[in-house]
Amino acid sequence: MSTINQMSELNLLLAQEHVQHQSSVPHLVERILYRNEGTLTEKGAVQATTGTYTGRSPKDKFIVKDETTANKVDWGTVNKPIDDSTFVNLYHKVLDYLKGRNELFVFKGYAGADEKHRLPLQVLTEFAWHNLFARQMFIRPETSEVEDHEAEFTVISAPTFKADPSVDGTNSEAFIMISFKHRVVLIGGTEYAGEIKKSIFSVMNYVLPEKNVLPMHCSANVGKEGDVALFFGLSGTGKTTLSADPQRRLIGDDEHAWSSYGVFNIEGGCYAKCINLSQEKEPQIFDAIHFGAVLENVVLNEETHRPDYSDTSLTENTRAAYPLEHIENTVQPSIAGHPNAIIFLTADATGVLPPISKLTKEQAMYHFLSGYTSKLAGTERGITEPQATFSACFGSPFLPLAPATYAEMLGEKIDQFNTDVYLVNTGWSGGSYGEGERIKLSYTRSMIQAALEGELSSAETYQDPYFGLNIPTHCPGVPDEVLFPRKTWAKAEEYDKSAKELAEQFHENFQKFTHASHAIKQAGPTYNRSR
Repeated sequence: MSTINQMSELNLLLAQEHVQHQSSVPHLVERILYRNEGTLTEKGAVQATTGTYTGRSPKDKFIVKDETTANKVDWGTVNKPIDDSTFVNLYHKVLDYLKGRNELFVFKGYAGADEKHRLPLQVLTEFAWHNLFARQMFIRPETSEVEDHEAEFTVISAPTFKADPSVDGTNSEAFIMISFKHRVVLIGGTEYAGEIKKSIFSVMNYVLPEKNVLPMHCSANVGKEGDVALFFGLSGTGKTTLSADPQRRLIGDDEHAWSSYGVFNIEGGCYAKCINLSQEKEPQIFDAIHFGAVLENVVLNEETHRPDYSDTSLTENTRAAYPLEHIENTVQPSIAGHPNAIIFLTADATGVLPPISKLTKEQAMYHFLSGYTSKLAGTERGITEPQATFSACFGSPFLPLAPATYAEMLGEKIDQFNTDVYLVNTGWSGGSYGEGERIKLSYTRSMIQAALEGELSSAETYQDPYFGLNIPTHCPGVPDEVLFPRKTWAKAEEYDKSAKELAEQFHENFQKFTHASHAIKQAGPTYNRSR
């Protein structure tokens, strides 16, 4: 059976003359333009398109099942197994294919801002713009660190290599495969750069718990008094937008970890959704998109090369990747203390969840395991309008281990550091998607500000009869009626019907968490709750 000899075949490829190492941003931009991989916006950002794949392709992601992972990975529809020999054969085919390319690019860096827990990695890409993406998304080493850098994981991206499912064991021409035994991520058939970023997040979700460090799909920022806030949520729920607060310093927008010392960013950049982006509503993100940034599937005006962030002709999942340095008020290095507050974000397309509610510890564990939101258009292939989904720990696609592993770690830390937890709905109000309206961003910002400043800790609350959530009766900057979703609907009976249906969905989803304690199970929706 074929095996991988990391010290020979891959290293021989990396040593070839056509492989460029640790290229600067200007050099990569030059190569991108020369190779016709993209163009420049009016402010000098690179714009590239990704063809057929404009979002992640979860059906094409696999983890190699071997003696290392067989009894550890939570196998199922998310973590689909593939055998080692199939992976190794495809690995050799991809390397042989890349040997014939005219030019390849390598970036060496880290995942994890805390040096005690960082993962040295290298990213080998067929496209120059993918290498620029990796350079801006991961943590860039100091010049003095490059010479001694020894990668513990390698990402190999070959988007123009198309797999043959009948021969290569894949589901389609595209594949994203992770081998923890060989410490390689193999990506092919898709040009969507987000696969590079999220594959390493999956790796960190596997290796960090072994060190008693909790990996988290969340954004994070810190206030003037050193108070730390975490924002959990799936793509499109507002993690990037709400953590980019001019009154607080940004730690990171998407992936973090919580160790015995505090919180640290896993990445060195941001990957923001650009749909309907404006300088007025999101000035930090808007102003960060200049030379060195990468725009993905954003349509440009042919004459001015000005981005049209309202154009969804390619996808609604338009993206901007830029380094943290493009935002002024960031924490460098991106490390902070223990969280004072945790915000669970959900974009509820049914329009029945309250805009904000304070959770007990048991409710926090219930909603963390549930991970409810509405999957927004464009984030994955085939999603054209919001769909209700439950994603454990607000990041199920990236969790190789059982959700309980992460939930138990979070519960312990909430207890240890007395962290407040809130559930915030950034979705719809006054009706479901198509009838109601998206909750105003200004209202959401006011609610979060009140929560982080402690104004809601002792506020008078009303317990929702369907979900058992404690809703503050007043919040500065928000009309009182907005806090109670039933009052925003034209017909209360339609709200009642939708609320009952969503409560039933919560109960049905939570049945799979058979090992959850009775107290956590009882912390779910009160409507039709079994005793």
